[in-house]
Amino acid sequence: MLLQRIQQQFIDSADLKYQCAQSLAPVVEAAIGAVLACVTGGGKVLSCGNGPSAAAAQHFAASFVGRYDRERPELAAFSLSADAAVLTGIANDFDARAIFARQVRALGQAGDVLLALSTTGNSANMIAAIEAAHERDMSVVALTGARGGRLAQLLRDTDVHVCVPHELPARILEVQHLVLHCICDGVDAQLLGLPDTLTNEQENLA
Repeated sequence: MLLQRIQQQFIDSADLKYQCAQSLAPVVEAAIGAVLACVTGGGKVLSCGNGPSAAAAQHFAASFVGRYDRERPELAAFSLSADAAVLTGIANDFDARAIFARQVRALGQAGDVLLALSTTGNSANMIAAIEAAHERDMSVVALTGARGGRLAQLLRDTDVHVCVPHELPARILEVQHLVLHCICDGVDAQLLGLPDTLTNEQENLA
């Protein structure tokens, strides 16, 4: 019984990813374009999310400042979900809804990108972050699930909305992780060209 349930989890995840391969590819391509234009123009990506999405935001920033798959110059990215002192200080002194928005207004500039991660699209602090990004003339790349919630209603024509067509947070997060990997890979491909040889690590695994 448990074995079948585990197997079904893999199947459900794979089915959703297969379904999204065609439907989300064009908007993911647009997200890559927005992020690439930002970093090549001297801007930075500010990423944020709550709970598991906060971890995903940190993972993205680490892949940009460090590397995703190949060696390349560092790219400017910062996770607004990472600094406990800033988060708790803002929540205590102001309001928990402001934990990302105040950071966006402090750090964001025109030409930067806000990478907003949310499964529901209804988190008040994420909505406030997007409003703050627009105040700073930043573009927004929003990753959501279901129908995008209230967050989707705030997005402008110049923003990019990658909406995973599912209601279960676990499935949404799994696809969002893949989308983040696609963004990292796509930016690397545009900056470095497509890899034509195996890396040393890949050769060792072959």
